[in-house]
Amino acid sequence: MTHDPQLDEQAASRGLLRSVTADLGHEIPDEWAKALTAVPRHLFIPDRIWVGDDNEPLIRADDPAGWLRASCANAPVVTQVNDGAAPGEGAVWPSSSASMPSVVVRMLEDLDVREGMRVLEIGTGTGWNAGLLAYRLGDANVTSVEVDAQVAATARTALGAAGLRPEVVCADGGGGWPPRQPFDRIISTCAVNRVPTAWLAQARPGAVILTPWENPWIGWGTLRLVVGDGRAEGRFMPYGSFMLMRSHRTDLRIFRDVVRDDHLPDESTTDLDPWVVSGSDADVQFAMGSRLGDVWHARQHDPDVDGVAVRLWLATTDASSWAAVDWDGDPEATRFAVWQHGPRRLWDETEAGYRWWLDNDRPGPGRFGLTLTGNAQRLWLDAPGTVLPRFGESVA
Repeated sequence: MTHDPQLDEQAASRGLLRSVTADLGHEIPDEWAKALTAVPRHLFIPDRIWVGDDNEPLIRADDPAGWLRASCANAPVVTQVNDGAAPGEGAVWPSSSASMPSVVVRMLEDLDVREGMRVLEIGTGTGWNAGLLAYRLGDANVTSVEVDAQVAATARTALGAAGLRPEVVCADGGGGWPPRQPFDRIISTCAVNRVPTAWLAQARPGAVILTPWENPWIGWGTLRLVVGDGRAEGRFMPYGSFMLMRSHRTDLRIFRDVVRDDHLPDESTTDLDPWVVSGSDADVQFAMGSRLGDVWHARQHDPDVDGVAVRLWLATTDASSWAAVDWDGDPEATRFAVWQHGPRRLWDETEAGYRWWLDNDRPGPGRFGLTLTGNAQRLWLDAPGTVLPRFGESVA
């Protein structure tokens, strides 16, 4: 009996729909179920992908069954590493991917598109999301912007093979795409740490802007804004972890950019477990990032310091202030050594932020919102009138 690969693809696509439905906790809306069936994800996955925690390459010709499983799994797939450069002997890090399908559907639901609407997508990636939108709204109503020329070209090819031809342009998505404005919907498939003002300028009143969010502390959460007259306002939602828009990246390293041999830090101790604010609780991490603003953190295992098993580093993105908290490896530890340097006392701010989080009934992303007016964006908790200043900022 001759084996038919097309039957395997159809079965894998049906399995993906079941997995997405289970993850969402409800049936996929009919209009998107039709799009997912007509525009299957595997058509947009390149022949070379990277899988596993170590980003090992997987080539379709070498393992077609493994490639199909990865392509039709309800999981993200890394489709480019190192911005397209050959990894060589250096580290391999993901730079483009196909998003988790259930998150794709959740975002499309929250985008709330209607027939005749014009949509701007930021971050074409594989082209699958643009393909779903084009199938739903028509090619002429979808414009997708991709900063990487090779990624954009590959996406155009995949879209054409699927019989779809939305406009795919190579540009920095932070600038939107003025030639096709105004838009009824703007959706980003990369995270931002500030909403670009160009998006607001190119959106019609009543439009929706939907984007994954990142602050230096944690990249998690999705922001949904509704556009008014010269402003936009909305809330965060507790899902979505995406790669940061390339123009929003920073390249900071503790020992190259932050800590200097001549720094004389202040020493103290704390009873706040450093892993409470930097561990697996995404709600507290989202809150800490919202309060601390431009502060990022990193763990250093075995820092070659007597009696220290792990050190938590905190630093501002301008490299002017830093803090370090040491753990000696004792799971029953209740006191931790603290070192702080610079004009901001980052661990003091962290402790204050954590107390604020507890005092406000441990808010998750759904209680946070953002108001965007021109170049100014303000975070708030529960209601727009309660502006939430970050440490070191004033409300004015």
